[in-house]
This record gives sequence, C-alpha cells and structure tokens, in this order.
Amino acid sequence: MLTEQFIQGLIEETRKVLNQSEKLNAKDLNYLTWKSNTESWSILECLEHLNLYGDYYLPEIRKAIRRSTAAPDTNVKPGWLGNYFAKSMLPKEKLNKMKTFKDKDPMNLHAPLTKEIIAVFIGQQHELLELLNEAKGANLNRIRIKTSISPLLRLKLGDTFHFVINHIIRHMAQIERVEREIQY
Repeated sequence: MLTEQFIQGLIEETRKVLNQSEKLNAKDLNYLTWKSNTESWSILECLEHLNLYGDYYLPEIRKAIRRSTAAPDTNVKPGWLGNYFAKSMLPKEKLNKMKTFKDKDPMNLHAPLTKEIIAVFIGQQHELLELLNEAKGANLNRIRIKTSISPLLRLKLGDTFHFVINHIIRHMAQIERVEREIQY
C-alpha cells in the first residue's frame, strides 16, 4: 500500500476517535463510570487503559521518528507479526475478550476516575495526529519501535501505528457497547 494512503487512513480513523471522545466530555461522571457488572470496564476505565498505552507508545514513536535518518519509502509493507498484532486488535462481531496486562488494567491500578482522563485521552489523540503527520517524512518499514510486551520485541513503525490505532478502535467500540447498555 502507498505510504501516503496508509497514513491518511490512520489520520481519518484518529479523527473519528477524537470526535467520539469529545462527545464524551459532555457526559456526567455517573454516565462515564457506569458498569454493567463488577468485572466490566466503565467508559473512563476504557479511556484510562488507552491512556496507559499512549503513555508508553507515543514517546517511543516520537523518539524513533526523530532519531531516524532513513529516507521514507513509497510503500508500507507490514511485517507478519506486526500485521497479526494489528489485526488481532480489531473488534469482531462476536465479542473477542482479551486479557490485559496488570500494569495496563485500570481496575487493578485503582486509578481515580475523573473527567481528566478524557482530557488526557484527547490530548494523546492530538499528539498521535502530529506523529502521523511527522511520519510522512519517515520510513515506516525501517524504523523499529520497542513493544510494551518486551523491549526485545520490536515492530516496524507502520505496524506500530496500525496496532495502536486498531487498539484504540477496539476500545472505542467497547465504549459504544457500554453506552448502549447504560442504565442509571
């Protein structure tokens, strides 16, 4: 796929997420913290989970882009592992639950649930848009990003963007499901 098309598609997805998250800002705290049961996540817990991943990946991506001297490629070529990770993040018709790491689980961390979580998330989406625009001049195939799983496991920059954005899309779909269930 052409790098320009790939990045533009990710920018469009991120803008949709940004619009969806800005609408959440108008909701009250009871709405944002409602849960169908003790095991499920509220809207704010979903966003806090994404913020924890953003806290890791956004600085890693920024550093890697700014350090790189590789000329950009015309085409983006997904790696088999990165492509697998990215595709596994997309929500499916039938709920495909995944276990999250303890350090990325807001219920495990007992983080205070305030509307500040939305502000941080929106800020991270703006930062992601900036990084996607910077990536237009970077080599998405040669730049490698350390994963949050292990610093030894590195994904291509293009795969990392794809994984991060698909992960966000997954949890925004989860938020939509929570919103359809809300009763208070």
